[in-house]
Amino acid sequence: MAYWLIKSEPSTYSWEQLEKDKKTFWDGVRNYAARNHLKAMKKGDLAFFYHSNEGLEIVGIAKVVKEAYQYPTTSEEAWVAVDFAPYKKLKKPVGLAEIKTKKELADMALVRLGRLSVQPVTDKEWETVMKMAGEQ
Repeated sequence: MAYWLIKSEPSTYSWEQLEKDKKTFWDGVRNYAARNHLKAMKKGDLAFFYHSNEGLEIVGIAKVVKEAYQYPTTSEEAWVAVDFAPYKKLKKPVGLAEIKTKKELADMALVRLGRLSVQPVTDKEWETVMKMAGEQ
């Protein structure tokens, strides 16, 4: 299993909305690096759900329930979507400011590549954030 981080502005699509919807397709990705990460996702992979711009914190974990497929609103083959379902709301949200204080997270894509909307997360980074969230 691989780990990821997906970002959404809460005013556009929040964790609470994902919980209400029970499933959604991840859309709006128009960056080739982010698209390549979507293509690499496998069913069952887990992704931190990060509220960007407003909140700046990891609030939950989403699960990949359908692997990459042709983006539904364009015929351009370059763009794909992935379906996610809510997996778990974190006991304690983990903020970007707190993440930046952890030496072991200094190389995390969230810190280094702040604007990238879909990012890989290493096993060690996953463990560290989960501990910060009170989940381990």
